[in-house]
Amino acid sequence: MVTGVARHGTVELAYRVDGPPGGEPLLLIMGLGLQLHFWPDTFVELLTGRGFRVARFDNRDVGLSTHLRGLGVPSPLVLARLRRPGYGLTDMADDALAVLDALGWDSAHVAGVSLGGMIAQTLAARHAPRVRTLTSLSSTPSPHIGRPWPATAAALLRPPGRGREAAARQVVRIFRIIGSPAYPRDEEWLREAARLSYDRGHDPAGVLRQLAAIVTAPDRRPLLRRLRMPALVVHGAADPLVRLPGGVATARAIPGARLVIHPGMGHDLPYALQPGIADDIRATARRWAGDPAAPEPS
Repeated sequence: MVTGVARHGTVELAYRVDGPPGGEPLLLIMGLGLQLHFWPDTFVELLTGRGFRVARFDNRDVGLSTHLRGLGVPSPLVLARLRRPGYGLTDMADDALAVLDALGWDSAHVAGVSLGGMIAQTLAARHAPRVRTLTSLSSTPSPHIGRPWPATAAALLRPPGRGREAAARQVVRIFRIIGSPAYPRDEEWLREAARLSYDRGHDPAGVLRQLAAIVTAPDRRPLLRRLRMPALVVHGAADPLVRLPGGVATARAIPGARLVIHPGMGHDLPYALQPGIADDIRATARRWAGDPAAPEPS
């Protein structure tokens, strides 16, 4: 394991790298409000076992990366009407680019989940030569496609209680709402991940600033239609947070994208599905390398 800090202007981005030094570079981008360790170690081990050198990092406003407290706290009541957020997805995509630069990676395979998928899409659209392949998990090309059910959104915006254990209970409560109904959920792992997040950098206001970047983002489909790298889109048929139309729209926008829909999967990475998703990322990388045996888009 290697840890370090990348810099994008005044923003510092804490990262971690695992896997063989000579492995193929793969950048993982996490979703709304979650820190780099919410990529399960089991999933990272599956990827490193398939020959990837895996980097993951804390997005701005979470964990050990820079918290932009000077931008204030956007009210959940006005998020939908915001016109000028403190920062946008393009800024967060350029953060990811700064991580690639810090690692000395001229290009990399890029995979993002939820907000991380939106950032990965933006990175691929703005800096295509730096992205070998794009994997978009549980995401959407537009804040208006695949929107959560109103009750789901309301439950997620409920303010957390005070203290470390309250933060842990909140994460478990959220994943009971958005997680996969057909697969078991490791709630003790969620509690421990939430406690570690609290210790590394608890900042509910940062989550709202990230959310402002999501809801004010323009439709990326016109940009995605220009992409020419291999792309994989993975979505759960039972996702209540970014519903299935988001994944379908992403795949339809990217020429040649492969769409994989998992029945019973919600807005998480169930342990039972991790090997298959890792295999699909590996197969997508083989397409970039020109392997004739790599699966074609469905």
